[in-house]
Amino acid sequence: MSIIQVLRIVRAAAVLFLLSGAVSALVGCNARPAFHNLDITGNTQFASDFALPDANGKIRTLADYKNKVVVLFFGYMHCPDVCPTTMAELAQTMQQLGADAANRVQVLFVTLDPQRDTANLLTQYVQAFNPSFIGLRPDDVQLKKVAESFHVYYAKTPGKTPGSYTMDHTAASYVFDSTGKLRLFVRDGQGVTPWVHDLQLLLNG
Repeated sequence: MSIIQVLRIVRAAAVLFLLSGAVSALVGCNARPAFHNLDITGNTQFASDFALPDANGKIRTLADYKNKVVVLFFGYMHCPDVCPTTMAELAQTMQQLGADAANRVQVLFVTLDPQRDTANLLTQYVQAFNPSFIGLRPDDVQLKKVAESFHVYYAKTPGKTPGSYTMDHTAASYVFDSTGKLRLFVRDGQGVTPWVHDLQLLLNG
């Protein structure tokens, strides 16, 4: 097992430990919605906001998406499987929600590879899945800060050539409700149904 694989396991274990506090809080509490994904409402171990530039260089925060449910997804364009699959699932989710509900959801794709994911390419990539999706492109300092604040692991794995590297990263998204509160930790690869179910609960809450 490589050092990178060990670090990924350690980081994943740490995140699950932090999330366990939210799970414990749910015990015996019938008032909370029955989410399919992990409810992390009130978990202060994660950031409550972000400040990241979009493809045009404008700094975006939760305040820019007031009254919307916000999905914050960390990935990169050259990702061979997890990222395009999740983006496709989110695009299908928007379709199944219907136009009115989908207009109240904002998907934000934070690139973990700003060196290769240029502003123009990032915009084309996210909008290929859905015209409403927005790409956020932090510099290295901003990326390190936001990744630490959301406990997102990422690391470069060298390829055969300098430009063919891949990025190991946390395969999950974070969801804020329409009041700006962090509510859900969503593991990738669960399909469209859990997304639709949980976003509908938040939209109707």
